[in-house]
Amino acid sequence: MSSTTTEIKTETYPRLIADIGGTNARFALETTPQKFEKIEVLPCNDYHTIVDAAKEYLRRAGKPEVKYASVAIANPIVGDWVQMTNHHWAFSIETTRQALSFETLLFINDFTAQALAITKTPESELVQIGGMQPVEDAPKAVIGPGTGLGVSGLIPSPTGYIPLAGEGGHASFPPFDDSEIMAWQFAKRRFGHVSAERFLCGAGLTLIHESLMEREGINRPPLSPAQISEHALSGSSPLCRSTLDIFCAMLGTVASNLALTLGARGGVYLCGGIIPRFIDYFKESPFRNRFENKGRFDAYLAAIPVYVVLSKYPGITGAAVALDNHLNQQ
Repeated sequence: MSSTTTEIKTETYPRLIADIGGTNARFALETTPQKFEKIEVLPCNDYHTIVDAAKEYLRRAGKPEVKYASVAIANPIVGDWVQMTNHHWAFSIETTRQALSFETLLFINDFTAQALAITKTPESELVQIGGMQPVEDAPKAVIGPGTGLGVSGLIPSPTGYIPLAGEGGHASFPPFDDSEIMAWQFAKRRFGHVSAERFLCGAGLTLIHESLMEREGINRPPLSPAQISEHALSGSSPLCRSTLDIFCAMLGTVASNLALTLGARGGVYLCGGIIPRFIDYFKESPFRNRFENKGRFDAYLAAIPVYVVLSKYPGITGAAVALDNHLNQQ
C-alpha cells in the first residue's frame, strides 16, 4: 500500500459502524482499523427511523465529524430500498446517506458481516464443539440463531475469504424424527410455510414448547424463551428440557446441511446471542450427535470442527471490514 493510500485512509476516520438487528441497534466509532470506541446499544423500538437512531447515537458520542459509515443489518440488501424483515423500519439507503450527510454509507447483510468477523476473531473468543482441526483454505460455514436465523459462509480466494450474502434461514425446515415432524405439523397449521428460522430463533423455543404442550394435552399460556431455558437448565421442567434438546438437535441438522452444501471443512461457526447463554449445556446437548448423523457422510462431518463464537460485537467487526474493503477498492 502506498503512503498516499495510507494517508487517504487515515483521513476517513472516525467511521460510524453499526449492527442492526430486529431488536437492537449497536453503534460504534471506529477510530483506527478495528479499534472501536463509544459502543452503545439502542433498542430499535425506541426510534421511528434508522436516521433517528443514528442521530441519537452521534449526539451521545459528542457529535464527531463522520463521513464514512457501514451498517450490517438483519435483512437482504437487494437494492436501494430496505424493508426490515423482523422490524418496522423501511428506508432508502441513498436518502439515509443524505439525511446523515455521509460521503459513503455502506449496507451489508448482518450475517455477511458475521462471516467477515470470523476472519478477525481470536481463538480466545471461540469454543470448539467436537471435530478435528479445520482444513486450511477450505470454505467456512457461519450460522446463528438470534432474533432470526442468519446463514452465511466464507469462500477462499487468492485475495482472502469472500463472504456469502444469502438468506438460508428462510429455507424450508427439514424434520428429522417423529418429534420434529409433530412440531413441523404444528407450525405448518399456524404459518403455512415452515422455514428453519421458525424454530431456530428465540421465538422458535416458544413454538417448539407450544407444540409439545399440545401433544401432551397441556393448556396453559406460552412461556418466553428465557423462561423455557431457565426451567430446562434448572431441571424444574422436563418439557422445557425436551424443548431445548429438540432445538439443539434441529440446529445440528441445519448446520450439517450447510456444512455439506458448502464443503465447510474449514469449520462451522455458530454466532448469535442464544447459544452462549447455555454454552455448558450445549457442549453435552444433542447438537453434535445430530450434526454428525448423516449416514454415509458421518465420518466427513465428524472431522469438521464447530465453534461457538463468543465475540460481543461481531457484526460491528465485520461491518468495519466490509467498509475498509470497499474504500480500498475505490
